[in-house]
Amino acid sequence: VSLAECVDGDTAKFYIIGKKETVRFLAIDTPETKHPTKKEEPYGYEASNYTCNSLKKATKIELEYDEKAKRDKYNRILAWIFVDDILLQESLINKGYAKVAYLYDEYIYTDILEKEEKEAKLKKVGRWSDGKAKKEIEEETFFTLLTIGIGSLLFVFDKKFRKKQIRKIKRKKKNW
Repeated sequence: VSLAECVDGDTAKFYIIGKKETVRFLAIDTPETKHPTKKEEPYGYEASNYTCNSLKKATKIELEYDEKAKRDKYNRILAWIFVDDILLQESLINKGYAKVAYLYDEYIYTDILEKEEKEAKLKKVGRWSDGKAKKEIEEETFFTLLTIGIGSLLFVFDKKFRKKQIRKIKRKKKNW
């Protein structure tokens, strides 16, 4: 494909078979720069510039579609973006300009992105370098633990829920 226009860190417009299409980069989220209701977020400008520079300097841009995700609710194409044979989503995460997000299914490169995100957090680069990012990580951990805790309490105290889960397990065992 060829670049038509840069939009932000996780969206661009490309000419695909002669038609200008908006493409949302699959499985990542970069901080906002042009959102209609949000202010510019930290590292949004850097993410947007990195994406735009990468795409403008590219000798070859390829889109790879995932069978499980073709378009989003805004009718944007969802795709993996390869710039000179390098996965752009992975590069954005490596630099701390993006996080893994919007995983609605098992996508082909998710494991790579999640590994890259863990490394970026450990290196404390980009969005993971300041206190705000640390707070975000702590909040994600808190809500994950809270969800697990509530689920455990429901399991223990709700007999109907417990019986339903046991029936599901028994059905699965029969199918094995």
